[in-house]
Amino acid sequence: MELKEAQEKVDQWIKQYGVCYFSELTNMVILTEEVGELARLIARKFGDQSFKKEEEKADLGDEMADVLWVLICLANQTGVDLTETFTRNMEKKTARDKVRHINNDKLHNTNK
Repeated sequence: MELKEAQEKVDQWIKQYGVCYFSELTNMVILTEEVGELARLIARKFGDQSFKKEEEKADLGDEMADVLWVLICLANQTGVDLTETFTRNMEKKTARDKVRHINNDKLHNTNK
């Protein structure tokens, strides 16, 4: 699915089931909350913290999708075309960083 299609699907869902978008401020707070839930899961799955019994079945992909959903809502309600802006952002990163990471010895000397 293209980003543009994802934006259209979210917009259709909001209009059909959600009544309207929450305010931008509310969605920003929800986005922060969803990122926190993702961070919590990553801290337990890849970090030093252990899972609580009720957290053991948490789904990393589902948490990422929650973040993406709210981000798409914010893009829709603020008039941001994510396909266009993501393409520009990739071009910017490539122009800025095309040799920076390749020449970073720290990245070549890791145990990843």
